[in-house]
Amino acid sequence: MLYQAYQTQSDLMSPFRLLAQGSSAALWLGKTEGTWLRKLSASMEVFSRLRVTHSRPAYGISSVRVGERELAVTEETVLTMPFGTLLRFKKEEAPDRPHQPAVLLVAPLSGHFATLLRETARTLLQDHDVYITDWHNARDVSLRHGGFSLDDYITYMIRFTEAVGPGSHMVAVCQPCVAALAATAVMAEDDNPAQPRSLTLMAGPVDCRVNPTEVNRLATSKPIEWFEKNLINHVPLPHAGFMRRVYPGFIQLSAFMAMNPERHKQSFRNIYDHLEHGRTEEAQVIQEFYEEYLAVNDLPAEFYLETVAKVFQTYDLPRGELTWNGRKVNPAAIRHTALMTVEGERDDICAVGQTVAAQDLCSNVRPYLKTHHVQTGVGHYGVFSGRRWNQQIYPKVRDMIHSTMG
Repeated sequence: MLYQAYQTQSDLMSPFRLLAQGSSAALWLGKTEGTWLRKLSASMEVFSRLRVTHSRPAYGISSVRVGERELAVTEETVLTMPFGTLLRFKKEEAPDRPHQPAVLLVAPLSGHFATLLRETARTLLQDHDVYITDWHNARDVSLRHGGFSLDDYITYMIRFTEAVGPGSHMVAVCQPCVAALAATAVMAEDDNPAQPRSLTLMAGPVDCRVNPTEVNRLATSKPIEWFEKNLINHVPLPHAGFMRRVYPGFIQLSAFMAMNPERHKQSFRNIYDHLEHGRTEEAQVIQEFYEEYLAVNDLPAEFYLETVAKVFQTYDLPRGELTWNGRKVNPAAIRHTALMTVEGERDDICAVGQTVAAQDLCSNVRPYLKTHHVQTGVGHYGVFSGRRWNQQIYPKVRDMIHSTMG
């Protein structure tokens, strides 16, 4: 019922937002700063931007600088499965371009699209052949494709890694760190030739018993039955996934925004002020952020509930109880994959200590193949985006990957 009510409200408001968007542009043109028409235009623009969308934004990576050359980048679909696509950012061929190792960038399936990692991907592209897990919106996946559980997520990781091919490297950001470690362990135990040469886990909840955050406490404050009863909804018409059980992205977004409501209110006030005074470039920076932030995808109910239960409530992986298709996941089976863990000093979503726990779980990885880095002065998103990611964290990740290419 909640999803149906949300869909009805969204459908009713859509024509008004489109009208406001068109009127804003018409009113702003040629109007001088401070006029009531300029103010009305700014108000309509803010109103049109206050909307949740459900389609993946564009990655917008059209080129990358490699050495002294600017190379064109195109998106190439490598493997498509019902709940996700393996996407490659293919660089144009250049005769003097050195060989670059393949990297699978594992994006979270946590309410936003994989485009949240576009800056991470763009930076990696300088020195690597980059692939990304482009997760689909569950509300667009027909019921005929069945469910999608944590087991399926790990299976997708294995399939995608095999599609990239032997000798590749895996970089997992935030939520998928548990699945990435599990997939690597399964592949190592099976002596799979495609097992990654290196695994980088960034700000991920490997062991949430360590320094629990408010997010962790929220997950343990209610039994899993409460989450299922209160947060799981059926997809309404007219979507392809009609009647699929999902954790709606708009609920996740509401929870995120409720954590810092004043900051978001101020951001939209700033958009208004910038537009009123003609500072369109400053307004555009904030608008681009919210175009991404307000684009949400629905999570399959099975995957969401199992993640909450096994990762955040019962801590199956660090306790040695995590299974994949009924088989125990054994991180100690990993021997030849180099391991790097990265944490942010001010991370209030995945605190310091939760990701580095993977180092102890991978007890048979030689010490010289293990690296840990805590980045001072950054929160959760600063681990994989922004100035410190580009200037301080990325060089360490790059050097670790390139040192294990042989």
